[in-house]
Amino acid sequence: MDVENRSVGGVVALLLASLLWGTTGTSASFLPDDVSPLAVGASTMGIGGLLLLITSPRFSAGVLRDRQARRWVALGAIGVFVYPLAFYSAMDLAGVAVGNVVALGSGPVFAALYEWLGERHPLSGRWAVSTGLAVLGIVALTFGRQEGSAGGSTAGTLPGVALGLLAGAAYALYTYASSRAIGTAQPSRAVMGAMFGIGAVLLLPVLLLTGAPLLQSWTTVGIASYLAIGPMFVAYLLFGIGLRTVRSSAATTITLLEPVVATVLAVLVVGERLIPIGWLGLVLVFAGLVVLITARRRSQSR
Repeated sequence: MDVENRSVGGVVALLLASLLWGTTGTSASFLPDDVSPLAVGASTMGIGGLLLLITSPRFSAGVLRDRQARRWVALGAIGVFVYPLAFYSAMDLAGVAVGNVVALGSGPVFAALYEWLGERHPLSGRWAVSTGLAVLGIVALTFGRQEGSAGGSTAGTLPGVALGLLAGAAYALYTYASSRAIGTAQPSRAVMGAMFGIGAVLLLPVLLLTGAPLLQSWTTVGIASYLAIGPMFVAYLLFGIGLRTVRSSAATTITLLEPVVATVLAVLVVGERLIPIGWLGLVLVFAGLVVLITARRRSQSR
């Protein structure tokens, strides 16, 4: 019974983390126009990353003293630096729904490529199908924004999609690097603290250069604080709790709730609109994710 309760608790933790992650774009949309998406990204991952570091300083220091783990942590920190800057810029240009889905939908594709490049892990036929569906979906999303829709502009959709792909590549990079660092027998909490801590240090100059408008009112300070503490710090703590009792394949499936939440909030709260080809693009991206995750689940169960 205790094992079952812990498993249920892990699922709940992952669901809560996904809900928090899904609110990032909508929350950022309430910031004034003079607040740069670079400032939003730098403050979110910068402050949140420092919180992860200072809550486990001794363990994170141990990771940095391990030469083998330190190499992977440094590589992952590059992804931590690039991801928020590209992610929030993508949502600013292409809209919350499109930017979010492109970034998250392309992440597993890039992850498989990294595994192939780094470990010569073969790319399966299912991966090819998944990639094809994701590419078609992203192309459809590029042409699927409705004129006059809130959140981004039609002219900004194409560069926004490009930045979303960059965010997906960066997300996959720090996810892959963290798994390799954990594979050196380092605790996951310590690896995440070290990796996000280094990434936070890299982001601080960007925050200093662009972050002044975040201090213009209590509202902007409140939104920035929520993004750093909720979708970043608390969500990653919940994610770690979930991974203690839930298999990684199942966890990946559960966290697909994030882009669903982001899309629903973008439509209902932000006022974004997609024409039918845009909704078809969403379906194709999710279909590609399901194909890829199903393939990984079957391979891990053997």
